[in-house]
Amino acid sequence: MIKLKEVSTENFWEIIGLEVSEEQSELVVSNAISIAQSKVQPECVPMGIYENETPVGFLMYCIDRDDNEYWIYRLMIDKKHQSNGYGRKAMEQLLKIIKEDKSRNKVYLGVDKNGIESIRLYESLGFKYNGQVFGKEHIMVLEY
Repeated sequence: MIKLKEVSTENFWEIIGLEVSEEQSELVVSNAISIAQSKVQPECVPMGIYENETPVGFLMYCIDRDDNEYWIYRLMIDKKHQSNGYGRKAMEQLLKIIKEDKSRNKVYLGVDKNGIESIRLYESLGFKYNGQVFGKEHIMVLEY
């Protein structure tokens, strides 16, 4: 069973030890950098993705200070745990958490067009491109 746990002193080292495959390394920022970002942007919520008690991935989301909307800043599954449906299950749990906030009805994320597997996942969850591009990131939105 997949669980999301906030990153804390107890799980910090195991979360920063997770890595994507070499081919994916250009598509996602390291977990250590993401966790550091959450310290200077306290609106960011870094979470470990666990299969039972085994860390299998990482995600980070927030209400963005620029547009006051939900954004999913990071999603990664460790190279040893990919292709097991963990990314989908983690996203489903995260979207459930986000949708509990009835004051908003959108969530955004940015994708690198080279991240084909990620794009397929996001599209299958209902995300669509909105035409915005920030650097290499093409923005997708889910309206609910």
